[in-house]
Amino acid sequence: MSKIYSPSEVSLHTSKKDCWLIIHGKVYDVTNFLEDHPGGEDALLHASASGDATESFEDVGHSSSATSMMESYLIGSIEGYVKADKAPAAQNSTQKAAAAAAASPSSSSFLDFLLPLIVLAFAFAAWYYLTFQAKAKTGHQEL
Repeated sequence: MSKIYSPSEVSLHTSKKDCWLIIHGKVYDVTNFLEDHPGGEDALLHASASGDATESFEDVGHSSSATSMMESYLIGSIEGYVKADKAPAAQNSTQKAAAAAAASPSSSSFLDFLLPLIVLAFAFAAWYYLTFQAKAKTGHQEL
């Protein structure tokens, strides 16, 4: 079955010739994938050196095909790994989404569109007035 590794044992495998990652309590030997990784080998080497690469992996937002590809590199799991509770994580992501929505409300994007149009309308009105109304006034004075 699956071998159990200690975090200190995994930390010995952080080079281009021998690179292991810990993601969600599972250990992956990604040595043969370093050159093929779309983000470059440095991304994997950095994640390997940092210890647990779960957060880095999640922050990038890998596709489902990338996640399924990981199974071919799985070599074991971490001893004593306690799976994080999903409820706080879901609540945390919901709070992040709400904060992002509050930070960039749609009304500001409407103003970003409307404000230049208003300025353009005033500029056109000023041009029209200065061009045609001023000529009309000077034309009446000459008669």
